[in-house]
Amino acid sequence: MVVMTREYIARDPRTGRPIEMNRRPKVEKKIKSETGPWVNLSQSEILQLFDGTVDSIPKRWMNATHSLTLVDAVRALGKFQGHHVQKSYPLLMQSFESEDPAIRVASLQVLPEVAVLKSDELFDWLSVLMDDSHPDVRKAASHCLSVTSPVFPSGVESILANELRSSDRLRSAAAWKGLTGLCDTWPEVVVDHVDSLLLEEDTMLRTKATKLLRKIVNRGDSAVWDLISWSLNDSAVEVRRAAAKTLPSLARKESRIATLFAERAIVDPDSDVRLSAIKAIQTLDSDHGRARELVLKGTRSKDVQVRSACIELLPRLFGEDILRTMASDLLKTETDATIIASLNEMTFDASLDGTEAQKNAQLAPSAPVPAIDREIAEAHGMRVGLEPERPQPLADKPPSEQSTTAAEQAEKKPAETATAPLYKAVSQDEMMGYDDDFEDESPDDDADYF
Repeated sequence: MVVMTREYIARDPRTGRPIEMNRRPKVEKKIKSETGPWVNLSQSEILQLFDGTVDSIPKRWMNATHSLTLVDAVRALGKFQGHHVQKSYPLLMQSFESEDPAIRVASLQVLPEVAVLKSDELFDWLSVLMDDSHPDVRKAASHCLSVTSPVFPSGVESILANELRSSDRLRSAAAWKGLTGLCDTWPEVVVDHVDSLLLEEDTMLRTKATKLLRKIVNRGDSAVWDLISWSLNDSAVEVRRAAAKTLPSLARKESRIATLFAERAIVDPDSDVRLSAIKAIQTLDSDHGRARELVLKGTRSKDVQVRSACIELLPRLFGEDILRTMASDLLKTETDATIIASLNEMTFDASLDGTEAQKNAQLAPSAPVPAIDREIAEAHGMRVGLEPERPQPLADKPPSEQSTTAAEQAEKKPAETATAPLYKAVSQDEMMGYDDDFEDESPDDDADYF
């Protein structure tokens, strides 16, 4: 007999959910093959164009006839799949050395497709062509770097590190695009690049690197927390602002670490950093003791925005009685008119300070009158509570009574309304069963006796 055991799943003791449930799976980036007239070339026709057997081959594409040359043959090298890549790889290496810039551009465009099957020396050539003499080739190389970075992080690591620090704006933008794509596929590689960029003296580089932490804060581990901590201590306010914006996302994943960082950010000289810390505190659980301490500390801040944000959080953290006491204490030192108005609303108690209608609204409703008691009271012409007396419909009266004049109705009205009281006093004789109309059938006559 085989006993089947279930696979062990580590669960959070507070929620009972699997610990790894919220972690998103790693995204697999794939190279997309571009389409064009060259897709209609067969492998034999590609080889003929490389051999020089023919100079051009006409092909139909998008309802038009195109004359395909060697440039298109280079672009079609991605069609060689499987073991056929052994034929296309040397042809691509040959194209890198061509004197025609158009062929070198085409070779860079097809490089990602061939690298999926066989990379070898392709990225070495990419590094060389990044500094090509022709601007179109350099532009194609930068685009190739942005496409291949999310798929081949180790192959382009040194190239990417150099291009991120390039003084050329276009080359630097392409490198940052490639590094941004790495956030979804290889966040641990992004951590290494950001770690080195935070050591640069250029404030713009440190700011851009810190902004990437928002994309990997939910995928990274303690290494990401260290980078956020270092950025919060940066001398440049732009870097600290970018680091503080990661705190709300971090609070949803690691509340303990986010609380420690928010405690430092809430006393930052910059107001934007302090507001980001407040947003992180708002994300934290209201039962978190440290979060309450940070909010109370923020209500005494010198920054009006921080005080206002923290005071708005007080109703979420405390009950009405404690809230009124705290609001009364804060009113003694508050000078901002908007905050004073908000605190006055917190101290207002409708049951004590409200109007008569507001006070009555706070009272518990009275018990409803039973239906039988209501019918008895109405039968005796009495009103129930504050409800008006309901008159008898005219249709229910006999025709003779409907024809009476208003004067007759006025004369009868006092007699109709005069009813006997609901409670009648009972005498002692009535309680003993005696009646005024009682007649003794056998009177007590002593004459007959004597």
